[in-house]
Amino acid sequence: MNLEEFMCNHACRNMCAALNEALRAETKLMEFYQRMESECDYPDIHRFIHDIAEERRTSILRIVQKLNEMYARGEALDGIVSSFG
Repeated sequence: MNLEEFMCNHACRNMCAALNEALRAETKLMEFYQRMESECDYPDIHRFIHDIAEERRTSILRIVQKLNEMYARGEALDGIVSSFG
């Protein structure tokens, strides 16, 4: 799926389709930059590409943290609801 094809189904509960798609895209970008970095032998460009790959890693961690928050919140709400049943 490419970015033009993505449509959110707005059926989030404990997971988010948009964040999962963002995670997939960021991961592919990070892998791409890592391959570029391993191929590049020009020091200035190598460092620049390394920095971009690090930015992607940071984005991936942020997305995973948000997905974990959503999951934990959903689990807590499920526990509260089930305690009334």
